[in-house]
Amino acid sequence: MTDHSDATVLTELSNALANAVEKAAESIVTVKARRRLPGSGVAWAADVIVTANHIVERDEDITMGLPDGTEKTATLVGRDQGSDLAVLRLAGGSLTPAERAPDGSARVGHMVLAVGRPSSDGPTASSGVISVVGGPWRSFAGAQVEGYIRADLTLYPGFSGGPLVDSAGRVVGINSSHLGRGAGLSLPINAVSRITDALLKGGRIKRGYLGIGNQPVRLPAGLAERVGGQESGLLIVSVEAGTPADKAGLLVGDIVISLGGNKVQDTDDLQNALGPESVGKTEKLGVLRGGEPTELSITIGERS
Repeated sequence: MTDHSDATVLTELSNALANAVEKAAESIVTVKARRRLPGSGVAWAADVIVTANHIVERDEDITMGLPDGTEKTATLVGRDQGSDLAVLRLAGGSLTPAERAPDGSARVGHMVLAVGRPSSDGPTASSGVISVVGGPWRSFAGAQVEGYIRADLTLYPGFSGGPLVDSAGRVVGINSSHLGRGAGLSLPINAVSRITDALLKGGRIKRGYLGIGNQPVRLPAGLAERVGGQESGLLIVSVEAGTPADKAGLLVGDIVISLGGNKVQDTDDLQNALGPESVGKTEKLGVLRGGEPTELSITIGERS
């Protein structure tokens, strides 16, 4: 026989979760920007929607299904493939901006809900607990991302671009079935805020570009001693014509060991040195050529 107090607690919890979904749903739209099933989006401001980049397959003819059941057109402000985020603008928008949870408030064990609006039928939800709060990490598209949230819930079709919300209905992240190569992940609210601000200002996230193919390689003990004990570098296996690497005189067989005075021992080290602030800068590139340390000057380009 179920204790009455236990039933009351479950009822209160159920009502709290339903209230959280209702609150979040006031700021969730349907994003119709691809041929198949629409996705979801979150009202960031009265006229700004944040969604998942991979569901925005076209730059024009984008339609929003609003919480009140009406439809309006939206324009693409900017997109970032690396973080799978896109920002849309609704002309004359009067959306209810979502309430955002404080940065870093998501903790392992917290109960959360993935909420989407994949159709005009209304919001859809899935619940679970946060199993991992991780990062920083490098996405499969090569972008350095501050972190990620993994929850043991189901991201149903059309949930991408919608919010992960806490028990108070506040947004703790943006959901993506694409960011983790098929495994559902959420980009934390602090990362979403930074990327959204950058897209609103410039329409894209700048990332540095050299134009090389490379692979990590261990340095022989003798070479390692000559470069301050560094045990590995990046072996250049290809150089694209006309790129910053080509113009700087990099050759296949060179081993990159530093950029801008910072050690380069693996691919992550190189990508970390090619952040937005690096674009257009001329830096010293340390390489081993024929076993001899040398230094080249390279002007970092921007990845298209």
